[in-house]
Amino acid sequence: MTDTTQRIFLSYAGPDQAWAEWAGWQLQQAGHQVELDRWHWRTGDDFVQKMNLALGKADAVVALFSRHYFEPKRWTREEWSAAVALRGRLVPVAIELLNDDDIPALLAGTLRTDVHGLDEAAATSALLEAVHGPVPPTGPVDFPGAASADAPTAPDAQRPRLPSSVGLPEVWNVRRRNPDFSGRETVMGQLRTGLLSGRQAVVQALHGMGGIGKTQIALEYAHRFASQYDLVWWVDAEQADQLPVRYTELADRLGVAKSDAGSEPNARALLQHLRTRHRWLLVLDNAEHPDQIEPWLPEGPGHVLITSRNPDWHGIAHQSDLDVFTRTDSLAYLKGRISGMTTEHADLLAQDLGDLPLALAQASGVLRSGMTLDRYRRLLTTDTARLLQESDVRDHPAPLAATVGIAVTRLADDGHADAVALLRLGAFLGPEPIPTAWLETARPRLATIPGDPDDPMWLRNALQPLGRFGLARTDYDAFQIHRLTQAILRTQTGPDPVVAIRDDVTAVLAAVDPGDPRSPADWPAWASLTAHLTAPHVTTALAHQAALRATFSKAAHFLICSGLPRAAHDLSAALHQAWSTDLGPDHPDTLTCAQFLGHATVELGDYAKGHLIIEDTLVRRRRVLGADHPETLHSANDASTNMSLLGETVEARRVQEDVLARRRRVLGEDHPDTLTSAGNLASILNESGEYVEARRMHEDVLARRRRVLGEDHPDTLNSAHNLAGLLNTLGEHVEARRMNEDVLERRGRVLGEDHPSTLASASNLATTLNALRKHVEARRMHEDVLERCRRVLGEDHPDTLASASNFASTLHSLRQYPEAAGLLKEVRASYVRHFGAKHPKTELATRNLATVLIAMGKTHEAQQLTGRKSDKGKRRFGRKRR
Repeated sequence: MTDTTQRIFLSYAGPDQAWAEWAGWQLQQAGHQVELDRWHWRTGDDFVQKMNLALGKADAVVALFSRHYFEPKRWTREEWSAAVALRGRLVPVAIELLNDDDIPALLAGTLRTDVHGLDEAAATSALLEAVHGPVPPTGPVDFPGAASADAPTAPDAQRPRLPSSVGLPEVWNVRRRNPDFSGRETVMGQLRTGLLSGRQAVVQALHGMGGIGKTQIALEYAHRFASQYDLVWWVDAEQADQLPVRYTELADRLGVAKSDAGSEPNARALLQHLRTRHRWLLVLDNAEHPDQIEPWLPEGPGHVLITSRNPDWHGIAHQSDLDVFTRTDSLAYLKGRISGMTTEHADLLAQDLGDLPLALAQASGVLRSGMTLDRYRRLLTTDTARLLQESDVRDHPAPLAATVGIAVTRLADDGHADAVALLRLGAFLGPEPIPTAWLETARPRLATIPGDPDDPMWLRNALQPLGRFGLARTDYDAFQIHRLTQAILRTQTGPDPVVAIRDDVTAVLAAVDPGDPRSPADWPAWASLTAHLTAPHVTTALAHQAALRATFSKAAHFLICSGLPRAAHDLSAALHQAWSTDLGPDHPDTLTCAQFLGHATVELGDYAKGHLIIEDTLVRRRRVLGADHPETLHSANDASTNMSLLGETVEARRVQEDVLARRRRVLGEDHPDTLTSAGNLASILNESGEYVEARRMHEDVLARRRRVLGEDHPDTLNSAHNLAGLLNTLGEHVEARRMNEDVLERRGRVLGEDHPSTLASASNLATTLNALRKHVEARRMHEDVLERCRRVLGEDHPDTLASASNFASTLHSLRQYPEAAGLLKEVRASYVRHFGAKHPKTELATRNLATVLIAMGKTHEAQQLTGRKSDKGKRRFGRKRR
């Protein structure tokens, strides 16, 4: 690298990409090494890592200032902030007129170069001077009144053009820009990069379901990059046989059409003309038949952009599979269109609408006309088709309900009865991907699918038209129907077909065997199935199907084991209500459901309500099944565990000792359920201060579980976690750390980083590090665990409160008393609300808060809190066990 060459990182907002390309090209021509994300970063790269590396090695950051650049939540903020924080060289280049209020205060005093309104030669000079710095003249300065220099030569056809140097292209028929367009910056960047990928005609196809925004993206692209083209022509390509007519209109505009020739010769004359012309863009909107379009694709140094529902453009065009909005884009769109909408309300609505752009646009119009959000969401559930028939979206020819109806009618008219039947079957499943293997397995029992059930090609033949008409996303092993398309189809299906379709859905779901709901190895298969079972319309419609009762119960068990207690609770509650009515409250299936409902309620932190459910289930099981039945012992074990959580340690111990004796006699010493009771009893002994016996039992259970279940089984990891916690209590911190680190690694790998058990291990390890006087590292871990607990479990969940308490202990060790006191006041207040002032958890939080207050010199406040005088010399900070 020479002395004058610099490594430059270009920082810009997505809508200003044309400017970034122009600036990057000019800087490269001047000999600099330029890093521009759209030129050098690939899809799938870690954006944050790439940005940090680029900023770290750059000699200068050229920032293209615009109103877009300073919009909230853009990565540009991180880029210019990093350059300022690292005292790097920030080179601000304003590409539009900005007021002082448009620029953050931190940058307000920074000198910037303005290039807006300049011609290309002047803008290039200004850009390079901004990077190189001013250069004083080496010779005489011209008299200001002298004639200007000759105009620069015309720009090369392949290089980016100064975006402000021209208005709209001379040849242009694109309709007005959509002022409500937002988001899609990643898609827009990928589209631009794809079109710039070759020197000859590049054909790019945007495909996706109806209402997903294909046309809007093409329209925005045409306007955003209009300055880079001399010709932009929009063609309605839905009727492929009309392409020669549309092309003739352009040929006439360009003066290459012959009045006495037909449309086809004139269209071919246009294609020949485009072979030799630079800087043109042809948009073929709504092209549905690739084989009919291909003969009419132009060649030459220009771009073709196709929008289509049909995904089959292989060998014809570079493909971009367009998905729904990201949730971030949905929130930005809704909050920008509906005044006063909160992020929480926007998130709920976006979830209901499946982030589908057209549905979001329709909803915005209805809500701005006076309907409340609550009423809209209720109608979306009870009268989907009618609600989605209402639309004032000017840029779409039909509302979503009509769009779906038209596509289904065309599908039927084209003779695809099997595809229509498969579509209606899929509408009564959940909105998640539907594995094709499920349908292959259940095919002999599906009454609503026409044709030969033994035909090996039936599924391919049925799925292909669904993808072509944009009614489903198809993959090699699954297909997916958008939730709103499903809801519209369900609304449009009569009562008689519904009964038969639900029987077929039952057959499909009952045929799936995901494995053991307690085994993490089988969780991916269970997650796929449970996503459908928990869809509200599926649960409501199929809860009464006898063939699915066992599957539903196992799904609830899976949700509990995999750390999803809210989903487990909601599913179990719906099933328990239905089965209590259908089967009676004492039916074994109803009681199994009640067991999981009680377990999930406790996992959510509602110990009192969980206690009522568990006790009722125990009483019923004893009466129906007997005291020694394994299911009765399950309920008794749950009752003991919950008593311990409620602070009723003595009664919890009595019940667990009885359960352990019965399980040993009925099931044997090494049965997994017996080991569960032994481990739970050891934990109760630990809570009671009987550490020696608790340790003996924990070590015995751990050894047996390792032998019976294996090192990585969740139950084995529970035993290791509990023993590590006890060792920390006993002061054996080095061994506790070793065990905690091992358990944390295994739980993260087996259960996932955000599983409640993994978070508990991380909290325990942080507490052990604090005991080893590694306070800074402990604080870092506690902060991370507490943030994740709040996100995964909620602010008031007992495990979140335990994490906050343990974090406060580390803050106390670091003498950061005010922060520790603030945390403990919140923890104590939550405990008082949920458990009362006399619960052991509340009393421990009270003592810990008093300890911090004394350290702060607030002895009187500590005395008022505890109701007694405090001995400053004997106060120790207690830890909440998890």
